[in-house]
Amino acid sequence: MTELHVHLDGSVRPETVWELAAEQGIALPAKTVEELRTLMQAPVPCGSLGEYLSRFAVSKNCLQTETALERVAFELAEDMAEDGVTCGEIRFAPQFSTERGLTQRQVTEAVGRGVCRGMEEHPSLRLGLILCCMRGDDRETERRNRETVELAAEMTDGGIVCGVDLAGAEEVYDTGLFRDLFAQVRRYGLNRTIHAGEAAGPDSVWKALELGAMRIGHGIAAAKDEKLMQELADRKIPLEVCITSNVQTKGVPSLEEHPIRKLYEAGVRVTINTDNRTVSDTTMTKELRLAREVLGFQEEDIRRMEEYAAEGSFLGRQTGRSRG
Repeated sequence: MTELHVHLDGSVRPETVWELAAEQGIALPAKTVEELRTLMQAPVPCGSLGEYLSRFAVSKNCLQTETALERVAFELAEDMAEDGVTCGEIRFAPQFSTERGLTQRQVTEAVGRGVCRGMEEHPSLRLGLILCCMRGDDRETERRNRETVELAAEMTDGGIVCGVDLAGAEEVYDTGLFRDLFAQVRRYGLNRTIHAGEAAGPDSVWKALELGAMRIGHGIAAAKDEKLMQELADRKIPLEVCITSNVQTKGVPSLEEHPIRKLYEAGVRVTINTDNRTVSDTTMTKELRLAREVLGFQEEDIRRMEEYAAEGSFLGRQTGRSRG
């Protein structure tokens, strides 16, 4: 089983956050682990993508030390292995863990150590890291994003980093704002995926393709544009679809109305992912069950989507590293 789209900070065990907060002297807005779990999970129903993203705040405060980062990365590797994942790409924004003095490199190296320990414990598991740039229009975000890209270029060759992503408030910050940033990503020959078509329409996906996206994070709005679906199918661009998350963020009105089947039947290379295991209270096993039992996919369809995921993985894919 291959998982292409899972966020580290959205997949932290509540029990671990509870323990890390105690160790670091951080006051939590909860009196028990179960209360904390409720705060870390998206409400049902969830009002918007913004409300969904607010559930990351508690874990973020505890992920500002190398020890904490290594631990949660190791535990996510364990959880993925237990879920039956054999190939996975874990994504995170290094800039989010620099509030107490860590550099982006220290953050990434700590996560890498945790992931490598996880693979040592589970030899059948193969993992890589995707470094997320963040949407924003201020100079500090731009500076941090440039640093993330430089770091990815340095750590891809022979390292555990396998690609770059663009994440954040898609409905606020237009995908086209990041053309210059992704021109740099392309010059370095880095594997690249972009969150698009989750909280914005098909135009966002078109712009992600213009920026050189090799995969699209979510991309479900493409179902509203027949020409775009054909373009994605013709170019064999995988969509990293996250069924439960797409409903929670209001990307689609309900599970039954999710457009993944329409996309699949149009020949688009859809793949199934969790997005955020804790925030969405899900696993790959649960997502595949929804695909079968609610959306009507047959085993042959599931196998084909798994093939799409395996073929679309950045792990082992040769990239250029020109920094000229």
